[in-house]
Amino acid sequence: MSILDEFCTKYSNWGKWGADDQKGTTNYITADKILSAMQLPKKGQVISLALPYDGNGPQTGTFGRVNPIHQMLVTGVDHASGRQMWGDRQFPHGLGYADDTIFMPLQCGTQWDALSHIFHHGKMWNGYPAEEVSSSGAKRNGIEHLRETLVGRGVLLDIARYKEVPCLSRQYAVTGEDLEGAAKKQGVEVREGDILLVRTGETGRARREGWTGYAGGDSPGLSFYSAPWIYEKRVAAVVLDTWGMEVRPNELPDSFQPLHLVLIVHMGLTVGEIFYLDELADACAEDGRYEFLFAGPPLPFTGAVGSPLNPLAIR
Repeated sequence: MSILDEFCTKYSNWGKWGADDQKGTTNYITADKILSAMQLPKKGQVISLALPYDGNGPQTGTFGRVNPIHQMLVTGVDHASGRQMWGDRQFPHGLGYADDTIFMPLQCGTQWDALSHIFHHGKMWNGYPAEEVSSSGAKRNGIEHLRETLVGRGVLLDIARYKEVPCLSRQYAVTGEDLEGAAKKQGVEVREGDILLVRTGETGRARREGWTGYAGGDSPGLSFYSAPWIYEKRVAAVVLDTWGMEVRPNELPDSFQPLHLVLIVHMGLTVGEIFYLDELADACAEDGRYEFLFAGPPLPFTGAVGSPLNPLAIR
């Protein structure tokens, strides 16, 4: 048995929450944990962890993903020029309006991977067949099943600061030992049901230096061998400030994103990517508090295999 097959079997949660489960590890977030997390904010400080959704984002067409395309349907120019009509006349009392639209792949910026995003040998989370994701969307494990979760205790592990660098090297694999060491140094405990945020510094570096090589390229990220640590901690979700969560190039020979197979398909773990964590990291370092109320449910697009969001750390 290969190490990949061994991990997929050993760290599987299939059936743990029932044969019909479509929420995976977000089941670890209980009402008691949410109520406890609501006591964490002390400053009333709200920090967005999202990149702007605009044409200056990280996408270059890799995997068919492009940056958001924003188009105006109706503008203030239309109003000022008298071209906005209400039937056969202008709107009464000088009213005017603007309206717009967005075209974007749902995973082109700060985003969640749904449990229907990745398949392994024809199966997705909880053993459902891959064929249940068709041209009409995901009949199982769609992102809408997470619309009332992913709110709770957030914990930031700042691996770049722990290693005393602005950004980890593009091929650095973050191990379980790194995660445990950073938690100990920061004085924070990772608990069951936490939303775990792991900072490598990569998104911040790309925002400063440019996006070349970011999407689809070499990257720091979680080591394949961090899977046991993540499984044992029973976290609800894992978030990284990289395009693909795990280290690139991948550690296993002849593989592509093998940790996705273990975490998403078999463990049922919700994964967040392309988060911006630098501002939060600075705030946590300033007062030494690395736990906060995290609020980041996806947009409930029915049958979608991913979703953009504006995640908030409330301190």
